[in-house]
Amino acid sequence: MMILRSIGFFILAGACEIIGGYLVWKVLKDNQPFYLAILGAILLAVYGGIATLQPAGFGRTYAAYGGVFIVMSLFWAWLAEKTKPDFYDIAGAIIVLTGVAIIFYAPRN
Repeated sequence: MMILRSIGFFILAGACEIIGGYLVWKVLKDNQPFYLAILGAILLAVYGGIATLQPAGFGRTYAAYGGVFIVMSLFWAWLAEKTKPDFYDIAGAIIVLTGVAIIFYAPRN
């Protein structure tokens, strides 16, 4: 159950960071209304808070989160930008998630 909760935190944090960053991006790159940047900044702050709910320390949490972020970014590109992942995106995502599992969930003494 702890692993499922942890995965949920990774996904929620990733969604906040990606959507928050995307909103800021849209304001700065596509001249969207400024309130979207404010909303994006709030989501980015929420992302930082969600990460503190993980059971591991800062370094290990952020190392593992980096891999989750990579995979979620590819998924976001597919949904929002219609950039379908190719074989190498998928292969890389599998490798990264394997690393995440080892870094974050391997038993330690």
